[in-house]
This record gives sequence, structure tokens and C-alpha cells, in this order.
Amino acid sequence: FFLIQELLRVMRTIDDRIVHELNTTIPTASFVGKIDAGQTCKELYQSLMDAHTSRERIIKNCIAQTSSVVKTLREEREKAQDDVALLKQLRKEQTKLKLMQSELNVEEVVNDRSWKVL
Repeated sequence: FFLIQELLRVMRTIDDRIVHELNTTIPTASFVGKIDAGQTCKELYQSLMDAHTSRERIIKNCIAQTSSVVKTLREEREKAQDDVALLKQLRKEQTKLKLMQSELNVEEVVNDRSWKVL
């Protein structure tokens, strides 16, 4: 999970720097004729959209995989209720699932903030 969090942190760089990107993208009055602000903003919009889509896909994929593992462990737990190691593994995977689901909520907040700034 921590590797996934680190990957998401790196992928969120564009969102963290959105104000800086806008300041460097939109030309000042002296550079208006030299840079196509509309095209530059369109490119920034597209890169932001791509980043959001890929991060959401990664998070949802991880949630789906972890949900599958939790389901399998629950089924095994039903068969062997006295297995303490299995219970520990189930709890660990459930915790990881909850963390990933909360990461999806964080992603939503980050995306909303970036779109408001843009």
C-alpha cells in the first residue's frame, strides 16, 4: 500500500503545482502575442485530465484486487474459523482495502481543488 501511496504522491505533482503551472502558462501582457494562451491552457487541461484518469484507474484497480483477496479470505475463514493466522491476514487486507477506499476520497478532493483553480 505504501508503494501505491508513493506512486500517487508522485503522480499528483501536477495538481500540487497547478497554480505555478497556470502562472507560467498564461502569458503576461508583454508576451500575449508570442504565446498562444488558448492552446497552452488546452494542453494543461488535457494533461490534468489524463493524470486524474490514470490515478483513478490505478486506485480502482487496486481496490478491485484487494476486494477480491478479502472475499477469498472471508470464504476461507468460513471454512476454518479457528485459524488465527488466516484471521490476521483477513484483517490486514481489510485495513488495506479501507485505506485504498479513503485514497479514492482523497483523489476526489485533489481533483476538485485542481479543477477549481484551473
